[in-house]
Amino acid sequence: MKKIIALLLAVVMVCGLAACTSTQKPAETQQPAEAAANKDFKVGAVLVGDENEGYTYAHIVGLQKALANLGLSEQNIVWKYTVGEDEACYDACIDCVDQGCQLVITNSYGHQSFCKQAAEEHPEVQFVAMTGDTARASGLENFHNAFTKIYEARYVGGIVAGLKLQELIDEGKVESKNIDADGNIKIGYVGAYPYAEVVSGYTAFFLGLRSIVPNVAMGVQYTNSWFNITAENEAAKALIADGCIIIGQHADSTGAPAACEEALNAGTTVYCVGYNVDMLSAAPNAALTSPTNEWDVFYTYAIDAVLNGKAFDTNWAEGFDKDAVAITPLGPSCAPGTQEAVDKAIADLKSGTLHVFDTATFTVGGEEVTSAFATDTDGDWTNDADEAVFDGFFHESYFQSAPAFALRIDGITELNN
Repeated sequence: MKKIIALLLAVVMVCGLAACTSTQKPAETQQPAEAAANKDFKVGAVLVGDENEGYTYAHIVGLQKALANLGLSEQNIVWKYTVGEDEACYDACIDCVDQGCQLVITNSYGHQSFCKQAAEEHPEVQFVAMTGDTARASGLENFHNAFTKIYEARYVGGIVAGLKLQELIDEGKVESKNIDADGNIKIGYVGAYPYAEVVSGYTAFFLGLRSIVPNVAMGVQYTNSWFNITAENEAAKALIADGCIIIGQHADSTGAPAACEEALNAGTTVYCVGYNVDMLSAAPNAALTSPTNEWDVFYTYAIDAVLNGKAFDTNWAEGFDKDAVAITPLGPSCAPGTQEAVDKAIADLKSGTLHVFDTATFTVGGEEVTSAFATDTDGDWTNDADEAVFDGFFHESYFQSAPAFALRIDGITELNN
């Protein structure tokens, strides 16, 4: 299986590098002394998974694209795969330092404290804890957090799902089993954990969908794992059995799309929006699109900064405006006019005329939200500082790169939290 995915990775890299020529500046011709210096430059990648897990696979591709953008190669990177969120992460970071890495990156939230410990001990090396939220408070000049504004892509993915749902309504394919007691159409979401990152994402997806079809209600089924193909498949099946006609996900496998494809082929009307990677191979009929992170944008920025001795952001978060997020190509089951709606939504997000968490578009407990914090200062998982609601919307990834939106809005029910 790994050989097959490795082959696919190679194909993706060839296509990805060709596509990069239109958006990335080509690396400048290097002088011999510069090329020799770059041979000694090393980046350490401490990864929670490997190429078989969608989230990490996207990081691998992003790093490889970034290396190519900067005229570097695989010899400039030290790979650490399937590193646990424990002392093994600290050991991996230190081993990267010992191997001469000037930049060390970890890609999971649970890696953060161990990455920070290594940063404290090695001020001569730059460290990045992806998805983290403690760099600003740490005061360390060599410790950084980074994430994308993936919630923007999730909102757009919701629009894609909403247009499909409207098509199903128009075709009379929404049945009584798909409608709850309040007259709302049932949609579902497979989430990993009840963390802000997941809550922010599923809320954005819901709001995007509801901008097209207002009378919807969403149930969230947690798996309590970032990557568990069986649990994700079973969670999707439970949502489908409950009558959900659209399934979204913040989980890293093909389990949920595969469940939707199986159900659709068996005669149940259900479609899905994935995450991280194109899900059409697993669900050629059921999959509509997937929000995805374009990690090469950050990695190119950070590697270039360290390579050339430049400072870079303590907290970095970018979205469609910097091409740091995207949705994968639309599946053949998407409704007519979907591409045009996607293009308009992305343009509006870039121009600032559309805000994902516009407080006029949702309520909590029946009331419009006028105040919500973005930062947890005491480690109790409850945000208590940095007012994030102003100018009429919640400013996600504004005070820190990691998602902070943790409000449970009306219309969404956590089924097993």
